[in-house]
Amino acid sequence: MSVDRAVVAKIASLARIRLDDAALDRMAPELNQILAWVEQLAEVDVSGVEPMSAVIPQALRLRDDVIDADPLTGGGVRDLVLANAPAAEHGFFGVPKVIE
Repeated sequence: MSVDRAVVAKIASLARIRLDDAALDRMAPELNQILAWVEQLAEVDVSGVEPMSAVIPQALRLRDDVIDADPLTGGGVRDLVLANAPAAEHGFFGVPKVIE
């Protein structure tokens, strides 16, 4: 695909970028070089390469999801917390409807 001055002007208008005549003339060869590089990348055989999201392997460091039995620092105090709520419904905080 070849990019000429008219295509650069169309892309600039779609991107809401104001370019003068000199900038339009400079951008056309640059965009052609970028597109040639992308076409060159498309020629590379990657059939045996697994997709990856990072160069180095990463693993999430997660802690065990355990509820502490201590009522001051852990869970298991839903009824005590909901006792302070102005409205409690089915074990949850009751809130007014916002979206109609």
